[in-house]
Amino acid sequence: MKSIITTLAVFSVAGLAAAADLQLFNGKDLTGWDGNMDLWSVKDGCITGTTTDPSDPTKSVLKHNTFLVWRAGTVKDFELTLKYKMVGGNSGVQYRSKELEKGAQGPIISGYQADFEAGKTYSGILYEEKGRGILALRGQKVVIKEGEKETTDKKGNKKKSPNIEVTGSVGDSNAIQAAIKNEDWNDYKIIAKGGHLQHFINGMQTVDVTDETAVGAKEGLLALQIHVGGPMQVQFKDLVLKELK
Repeated sequence: MKSIITTLAVFSVAGLAAAADLQLFNGKDLTGWDGNMDLWSVKDGCITGTTTDPSDPTKSVLKHNTFLVWRAGTVKDFELTLKYKMVGGNSGVQYRSKELEKGAQGPIISGYQADFEAGKTYSGILYEEKGRGILALRGQKVVIKEGEKETTDKKGNKKKSPNIEVTGSVGDSNAIQAAIKNEDWNDYKIIAKGGHLQHFINGMQTVDVTDETAVGAKEGLLALQIHVGGPMQVQFKDLVLKELK
């Protein structure tokens, strides 16, 4: 009897763990998501954002960054895993974000972004869309403290920047980039717990950030980006959200 009870208890715990994993995309349509449906669709069972001008494939129809917003809730402390593939351009996953004014071509979002692109510079970084800008470059371990730093740009102009202290490294930026597959599927994982934020691509950690500031969001929207610029296509699948207690 004790063995049976123990076995049932194990199955019960396993069932609870499985229930905590939330599939954000049903693989068929964009139920639960909101954005400009002229730009977002489901193609080959994947969430697909496309900015190519049908009348001229060398041009983009996009006039400003816009987003596909998950409307079924907000995210606080969580682990998000997904797969992405892109051809051209820049994209990213917004988290703990907020919605600003409605843009002419869809929602405009501000907040933390797990960045990625078709190029070789920004994939894996932590960027704050319409906020403090780049908070951690690929490979960096940083602490963001209250206040600002005064910096000087290449033209000698002084400006205020976030008070970011680089405290270490999580890996070599070039090695991380080399492991990212061009125009193919890549795995992305985002972990956010309190002020501690971590990104991973294809199993390699890309940033480790501790945001100690009052403006560092602890809860907000989740959204997917298409970026102004040249024509691009980005696809997402296997989006799984796990709430962290």
